Amino acid sequence: MSSLTEKNVTLLDILDHILDKGVVIKGEVIISIADVDLIYLGLQLVLASVDKVMPVIQDD
Repeated sequence: MSSLTEKNVTLLDILDHILDKGVVIKGEVIISIADVDLIYLGLQLVLASVDKVMPVIQDD
């Protein structure tokens, strides 16, 4: 019989992991009536820390 170990994970731990690795969220919503598209909403979100997204700029 195997036992499960519990690990307490805080919101700060989750946010730190997300910012370290980065997350991309993409979605779309289309509102239509009688097969006629009325509204199209597109979402593209990148969530990451600045040092992971932008390269290091060094002064020459």
